[in-house]
Amino acid sequence: MLLDSHDYAQSVFLQGKPVPWQEPMAYANFFGQVQGVLKSDFALLSLDRFYAQCLNNDARLQAAMGAKSRTGFALRTLLNDAETTAFVIELATTFSQTQRVPVVLQIPSPMQWLARTHAFSGSADVSGLDADSAENASMYVADWLRGFAALPLVAVLLDDRGPIVSAGSVPLSTYSPIANVTDHYRWALGQRTGDGVELHGSARTGAVIKPQFWSADTAVLPDGDFLLGEVPREAVPERVLSRITALV
Repeated sequence: MLLDSHDYAQSVFLQGKPVPWQEPMAYANFFGQVQGVLKSDFALLSLDRFYAQCLNNDARLQAAMGAKSRTGFALRTLLNDAETTAFVIELATTFSQTQRVPVVLQIPSPMQWLARTHAFSGSADVSGLDADSAENASMYVADWLRGFAALPLVAVLLDDRGPIVSAGSVPLSTYSPIANVTDHYRWALGQRTGDGVELHGSARTGAVIKPQFWSADTAVLPDGDFLLGEVPREAVPERVLSRITALV
């Protein structure tokens, strides 16, 4: 069972205050507190959310990403930014060293990362993004992932939820540059959608726990080789604890 509890934890444990992304140990302690209660079998490090707050708050990075309008330039600039990359590796290192369960790194799928950064090119129109664009973007992501080589990760999870692009969902097989890296470091590679998780090179699949599970005692668990659940931000803590018991 892998739980994505980030938004719920910010609401309940931090009482809506900002997540301490800029302080690696404070973030690790925050996650550890949540993990002590929810007891996920894996620790999900949501670097997709870390980069989202970077894009909202870092004017220097925004300016660099907008220097050219070429498709993929903004994403490549983001991932090649030495200062941001050094910090995120420090964050991931501290996180990995302090968690007592295996660590899964969650990032946007290359297609989603392209869509989320495309506006910095001067256009919010993502209709021109296609499978070839996503494959090219996966090369940037693959190079960036090599920076985590020394960490004891068990998996990289590509989150394919988000802005709808005309090309639709791009198959996990499109991202062979990333698969080459994860295979080399013996990390599992998965792609997350709203319906489930596909694993690279495996017939096993992950099933998604529906949001209503956290509020209704009658809600049943889906069938899958493993389960992925996102605890809703607005979930009632007492009810969540009760439903966690049902997962054991």
